Amino acid sequence: MFDKLKKLFMDKQNQETDDKYILVPESEINENLKKDIVKLEEVGEAYSEILQHKYRNIFEHDGKQNLKIWVCRDIDGDQLPNLSSEQCLEKEYRSQVAINFDGFTDEEDAYVHYIQLWYYFSGYFKGTGTLYDLLKNHLEADIEEKLEEILKQL
Repeated sequence: MFDKLKKLFMDKQNQETDDKYILVPESEINENLKKDIVKLEEVGEAYSEILQHKYRNIFEHDGKQNLKIWVCRDIDGDQLPNLSSEQCLEKEYRSQVAINFDGFTDEEDAYVHYIQLWYYFSGYFKGTGTLYDLLKNHLEADIEEKLEEILKQL
């Protein structure tokens, strides 16, 4: 019985996550897509700045200092200096809106939470991209929802 409930929960969780993203086959990863990724990251940066300002005092009131929300980029898990959205078509490039506070570091996997924007996964023969779908979703609302979830967990 537990396994059936777990499978139902995992299927629902995966379905909710999949609805937010567009799978991009390698054949469609090109300069036109790059423009969309750059725009998406710019939108993410703007919302991050606005929401960090809006939620800073709320987090501090709950004893969580130094709220930081930003667009984080890495290639194969390495956060390289000067990495920008201009490199978004490199294999293993990933960008995400990251949320940290208090003693958390900027290192990968140390985030309290993140929302993935773009990830270009490459296998041995083919690559695939996963792009946050701005047409079906509202990034600002998704970031705000994650902030509210974090506050409820505190």
